[in-house]
Amino acid sequence: MMNINLFKSSVWVLLFFFLSVNSFAQINKFEPQVKGFVRQDSIKRPQDGMILLLGSSSFSRWKDVKSYFPDYYLLNRSFGGSVIPQLIYHAEDVIFRYKPVQILIYCGDNDIAVKTATPEEVAASYETLFNMIRKRLGEKVNITYVAIKPSPARKWNAPRVIATNQLIANFIKKKSNANFVDVYQKMVDEKGEPLPDIFISDNLHMNEKGYEIWKEALTPVLVKNKN
Repeated sequence: MMNINLFKSSVWVLLFFFLSVNSFAQINKFEPQVKGFVRQDSIKRPQDGMILLLGSSSFSRWKDVKSYFPDYYLLNRSFGGSVIPQLIYHAEDVIFRYKPVQILIYCGDNDIAVKTATPEEVAASYETLFNMIRKRLGEKVNITYVAIKPSPARKWNAPRVIATNQLIANFIKKKSNANFVDVYQKMVDEKGEPLPDIFISDNLHMNEKGYEIWKEALTPVLVKNKN
């Protein structure tokens, strides 16, 4: 097993780059939420064989996700505002304490929104997360990456989002039991503009219409499990 102190030290480098970390408080920003997950598990431990949702607010705000996929056993362990290095940092509590059949990941949106970050660096961060999951959980767990979505609020960032998605898609093509779900193309019009009626008032997060698009895109790749 990886030395956890060495592992967390390496994550500091990623966090510093993406977030300009100046204090220990930043790396523990989501500690209360993660501890909340641990408390929930101590009260009622989730059954093995779930589809595990990980990532940032587009997943954490999907409070009724189970109603979209009633025939599947889902567990949502996302925390809004997160970047990929924070998923890595909290992996012991939000990934490796479980025995999923599939992991759905939506993260990278906030990473590439940092103007100093490059698509190559965000893709490399995802590769680190992917390889860590493979090392710990093996080849039998399906890993599915949901493409970074377009949004009116981050329209300025579209070229970098597209480039990041392409790099991650190219990486996933070379891996077994892994999927790249391109929701981006399903959320733009013929001119490449984000569909205006699938977002809430902040023009960043989705409404029910947006999540219906995700349901349609995700259903074909979900691994059958017990509900």
